Amino acid sequence: MSTPLPDYYRILEVSPTATQQQIREAYKKQALKSHPDRVPSDSPERASRTKKFQQINDAYYTLSDPPRRRDYDTARQYQSYSASASNAPDPDEEDIPHEAGSSTKPAPGGFPWSAFGFGAKNDGEETKFSDDQFGGVFEEMLREEGMAEGQDARPTGKFWSLVGGLSGGAMGFIIANFPGAVAGAVAGNRLGAVRDTKGKSVYSVFQELPQADKAAMLGQLAAKVFAHAVGS
Repeated sequence: MSTPLPDYYRILEVSPTATQQQIREAYKKQALKSHPDRVPSDSPERASRTKKFQQINDAYYTLSDPPRRRDYDTARQYQSYSASASNAPDPDEEDIPHEAGSSTKPAPGGFPWSAFGFGAKNDGEETKFSDDQFGGVFEEMLREEGMAEGQDARPTGKFWSLVGGLSGGAMGFIIANFPGAVAGAVAGNRLGAVRDTKGKSVYSVFQELPQADKAAMLGQLAAKVFAHAVGS
């Protein structure tokens, strides 16, 4: 039996008539809400969050690209029609003799459902794809907040100020992990103008932050995104 086609619109919590911009905004909200780093690495929720995060990324991969979305919508209609047809009684079936164990119903399947979503071969590939896709949107969100700049999304002073506010030991963490980071000013436990002379992107820095700081940063971004959605 073929695997049912995932309902990517339901996963992103959008209407099938949603615009591409609405799909992108929905992805931001769902990805930030379900990101595995919102909980500790040893949390019982980690596995379910990782699976949900991967589903959200598969959904966005498919629906964010107009040609893939059109193919997916066609496949959804095909699946719906096939399901209806398979459940409908055949008025002529009683008049057709069959051998024992035979059936006139077509074999299930017929459409390559695996064409949708990233179609990773293993968990490692799926995790890498999800991280890479989220990283691009993460950097876009930080650019919008003035925390990243340039095509390679270099951290700005505002980003490092946020990092400094997440943890009292942020300065020690930065010195230990990012020798290219040069502090321009320090006020208490908060960092002022800090630039990364090694050219790390904000997402690269995020991935190397302590777990608690990752969760805090994702929580702050989620609050901003949800507040924007409510106010729009």
